[in-house]
Amino acid sequence: MGSVPKFDPEAGEPGHLYAAVADHIAARINSGELSAGGRLPGERALADDYGVALGTARRAVAELRDRGAW
Repeated sequence: MGSVPKFDPEAGEPGHLYAAVADHIAARINSGELSAGGRLPGERALADDYGVALGTARRAVAELRDRGAW
């Protein structure tokens, strides 16, 4: 299982920050760093880890749910 590079909000194509956070979390799940079907860290912990507002972390989790990625 590979290691996922540290989150960089400037990397990749321009877009919504919540989508970039969701993409990074999905990559962590796919790599095995986070367990598929397991509990994600809390929204406040995600916000702190990613250096984003709580609302952004909350929307990223909702995006993952909508995608069926978690």
